[in-house]
Amino acid sequence: MAQVRLINRFGHVAGWNNVAIQLFGRVLEGILSIEYSDEQEQELIYGAGGMPIGKGKGNYKPKASIELTKEEVLAILESMPPGMRVQDIPDFDIPVSYEYNNRIYKDVIRNCSFKNLDAAAKQGDKSLSSKFDLLPTHIDWNV
Repeated sequence: MAQVRLINRFGHVAGWNNVAIQLFGRVLEGILSIEYSDEQEQELIYGAGGMPIGKGKGNYKPKASIELTKEEVLAILESMPPGMRVQDIPDFDIPVSYEYNNRIYKDVIRNCSFKNLDAAAKQGDKSLSSKFDLLPTHIDWNV
């Protein structure tokens, strides 16, 4: 029997145009990328014999980063008191929404803080941006 080949199985797939990110009470326009992930340390536990007798779990580790245009960075800096660093901003959540097939999916990167602020420019750049490493406490997936 011949195997049926599926064409356009998923129809419209989610892409960057379907992502909305809020930071400090407003939807960001000058966002170039966001990355977030989490992992749980796990290892096999051995006892008698050569086969594992179970699994042990260790610490939970979330990671996140965000890249913003210079204009978004300046908007953040302008909202802060003079002399304050982005690293001094109290912890904040970052809701990330995805629209797919007329349904909204939402992840929340919890209790973030900025670990750094950088700036760079070189000949030929058409725009400037900064990538921030974030320190979240956890990620709520599909809330």
